[in-house]
Amino acid sequence: MSAEPTTRVMPAGADAVAEAARVLAAGGLVAFPTETVYGLGADATNGTAIARLYTAKGRPSFNPLIAHVGNLAAARELAVFDIAAEKLAIKFWPGPLTLVLRKHDRCPVAELATAGLDTIAVRVPNHPVARDILRAFKKPVVAPSANRSGHVSPTTAAHVLADLRGRIDLIVDGGATSVGVESTIVACLDGHMLLLRPGGLSRANIERVLGVPLAEPPASKETAPRAPGMLASHYAPKARLRLGANDVRAGEALLAFGAGLPAGAAHAVRVLNLSPRGDLVEAAANLFSHLRTLDGAGASTIAVMPVPHEGLGEAINDRLARAAAPRESAIHE
Repeated sequence: MSAEPTTRVMPAGADAVAEAARVLAAGGLVAFPTETVYGLGADATNGTAIARLYTAKGRPSFNPLIAHVGNLAAARELAVFDIAAEKLAIKFWPGPLTLVLRKHDRCPVAELATAGLDTIAVRVPNHPVARDILRAFKKPVVAPSANRSGHVSPTTAAHVLADLRGRIDLIVDGGATSVGVESTIVACLDGHMLLLRPGGLSRANIERVLGVPLAEPPASKETAPRAPGMLASHYAPKARLRLGANDVRAGEALLAFGAGLPAGAAHAVRVLNLSPRGDLVEAAANLFSHLRTLDGAGASTIAVMPVPHEGLGEAINDRLARAAAPRESAIHE
């Protein structure tokens, strides 16, 4: 899809649903109504489409996004459901409940959507237009609010058009949404049930189904969300990161950017390039998967070439700094 698309508006209906599925399959961006506000949808399995979504919203931070699916069977393709998660999904889906679960081994969702974590946030929305689009597309869709970062959340197609005209491909106009709170987020991880974010489904209703109280997440000084609405640890490789590297030292792997490689690259344990042509959208799409692959290459240190600090580069550099910062042994040049 074009980086600067002409934004079309179509009234909700069979034609709009079919067109939305076509645009999503082509890597485009589609705004559509959910229970509360309009969401900005992208193919959750397409890292480049997700990077474009961050660009369209502005001031990207690469936080985990919620993967929206049409039913519980589709959710099971993405995540591992324990008994508690099954109970909650059966009782409250479709509806304003997001579950944070361990990613399934065969989970097709792009690393950029999960911020490189081994968990995934998943939800079955309860809006007829959203559900029709998910049913037609047949793949998970990430859909944060369809507005520029920091702007008021949109409740009509006109709001979306005013904010994102020329930045997204299609708006499906399903009329005004009922303005409500965001979905409640519950983590079911390793036998623990945590309330990560209060929302449209009450704690009391959830606890009634579980038969036990929900715990609160432990206090954390970290600033990168483990899931939407939760501040906790971010993805960091086991290997040290050496940022701003202009050479490759003995025993290092290399995370490159651009056409030219630094001195010593030929002797690197392994080399992966975020974008040989210097495209920041491509670099963002590859960031977490490349880090994970290099981390498995056996090197104790990953040398990271400089990435321009503009556009998506600002978010890329932010995440690289976060990945390096927790390690006292991390090296910066």
